[in-house]
Amino acid sequence: MAAIAPLSLLRNCAASTARTFVSVKPACIVSSTTLFPLPHLSRRLQFHARATNNEEAAARAAAVNADSGAPTIFDKIIAKEIPSSIVYEDEKVLAFRDINPEAPVHVLIIPKFRDGLTQLGKAEARHGEILGQLLYAAKMVAEKEGILDGFRVVINNGPEACQSVYHLHLHVLGGRQMKWPPG
Repeated sequence: MAAIAPLSLLRNCAASTARTFVSVKPACIVSSTTLFPLPHLSRRLQFHARATNNEEAAARAAAVNADSGAPTIFDKIIAKEIPSSIVYEDEKVLAFRDINPEAPVHVLIIPKFRDGLTQLGKAEARHGEILGQLLYAAKMVAEKEGILDGFRVVINNGPEACQSVYHLHLHVLGGRQMKWPPG
């Protein structure tokens, strides 16, 4: 179970050199097993910690079944079998808040139909329209979230990029100053 740190520590933890990273989660602190509501804190000051090697292990494990055709968690979100906080939706794409956000705004955008598009490295000419729709949806999300003047779009491709769900998806990140280089 994660411990809740004093607010002063949370404000300063981004400067920490520990092997955990700090990210923002609206209205709660999240551990892998527990949700801690914090309604009195602003969106930008609510944090949870997570070790990076967990992401790398998850990416390696997910790659084993990448082309199995089995339903992904995103397929279940599209089918409304798993609840999500939807930010934008049209006939081709769905955008929803990431449950482990890395910025005050962290939204995932997915195509509603995979059509073999499990990762960007598998894109074919026939996927051009949906790839364009995903980028347009990123702009729409940024506009709705009030971050149109500064946001980042990320696509993780394969286990070395820590892709952990093999259903092509874009991360839209914003609401804070982004750093460079990103990875």
